[in-house]
Amino acid sequence: MERRRFLQSAASALPLALSDPIAHAFAPSVPAKPGIHLIAAGQDRFGEIHGPGYNEIHFKTSSAETPTLFAIEHTKLVPGWGPPLHLHTAQEEWFYVMEGQVLIQAGDQRLTLKPGDSIMGPRNIPHAFVAVGSSPARMLITYSPAGLMEQFFRDTASTGPQDMAAVSARYGVKTVGPPLVAHPPA
Repeated sequence: MERRRFLQSAASALPLALSDPIAHAFAPSVPAKPGIHLIAAGQDRFGEIHGPGYNEIHFKTSSAETPTLFAIEHTKLVPGWGPPLHLHTAQEEWFYVMEGQVLIQAGDQRLTLKPGDSIMGPRNIPHAFVAVGSSPARMLITYSPAGLMEQFFRDTASTGPQDMAAVSARYGVKTVGPPLVAHPPA
C-alpha cells in the first residue's frame, strides 16, 4: 500500500518538476535537426570570400553544423601558388580537383592531379599543393574532424607570410618546409 501512495505522489509531482526551470536545465534535450542549406556553385556558406587575395576560398560547410567535417572550395587557385609544406596534428585532409591541374606532395610522393582525381592526406604527414599549368585550378578540400579549421582560415586570411607559421601553430598546423615550386605537368 505504501508503494502505491509513493508512486501516486511521484506521479502528481511530475508536472511541477517539469515546470521548474532548474529541472529543465538538467533535463536531457533533443538536439535540433541540422538545417539543409543549398550552397550554389561558386558560393560560400556565409556569403563571404576567404583567402589572402591571390586565392579565393569558399566555406561549403560550417564547423558548428558539422563538427566531423569541414569543407572548403578553392575557386581560383592561381598557378604557382600554394601553401608551404605543412602537416595537421588533428585532421585528415582530402583533396579533390575539379578544374585545372594541381601538383600535390603527400609524404615523399608527388603527384599531379587532374579533374576528378583525389588524394587523402593523413594527419601528421607533411603535404603541400600548387596549381600548375596556365589557368587557375578549382579544388575541394575536406578536413575531418572539423576541429578549428574554419577559424584557422578566418584568422589566416589577413596574415602575412612572416606571421603564418606562428598563427598556424595555434591551430595544430605545423609548417615543416617551403611551398612547392610549380613545374609544367608532363
